[in-house]
Amino acid sequence: MKRIIFIVLIFASLIFTGYKFLLPDRNEVPYPEGYRNWTHIKTMILEKGHPLYEAFGGIHHIYANKKALEGYKAGNKFKDGSVIVFDLLEVVTENNAIQEGSRKVVGVMVKNSRKYKNTGGWGFEGFAGDSRERVVKNMEGECFACHTQVKDQDFVFSLYRK
Repeated sequence: MKRIIFIVLIFASLIFTGYKFLLPDRNEVPYPEGYRNWTHIKTMILEKGHPLYEAFGGIHHIYANKKALEGYKAGNKFKDGSVIVFDLLEVVTENNAIQEGSRKVVGVMVKNSRKYKNTGGWGFEGFAGDSRERVVKNMEGECFACHTQVKDQDFVFSLYRK
């Protein structure tokens, strides 16, 4: 009987201290497991002088899951379930060659029109370095505000290179 009371008390305390431990946040964007096996869309390097250099300077590799690839090929018309990843790495120049350094962030966009109504149907997240530590505190202000510049491209900066 004591064991049942103990279990009930633990369960109740978890509920009262935050159900987040039991149920994931509805708006959380998941880490994109296996994204490096997806289709590589493009690579670009943001250098000093670019307006976003301070936040995003480095080597960007853009990856798309199957649905996102279809969206790119359709002229940036993405369906729900599309996932786009930008893998941001430090730039290392060695022996006159530009190379990848440490990972800075894994940026993720997930298309779900119902879940992310306030951000053009996209959920945004960034994961620090090689960790699963989330870095986006406010997807509307930190991510979506900038992506509104490319509203006519379904809020996606990159285009498919044929």
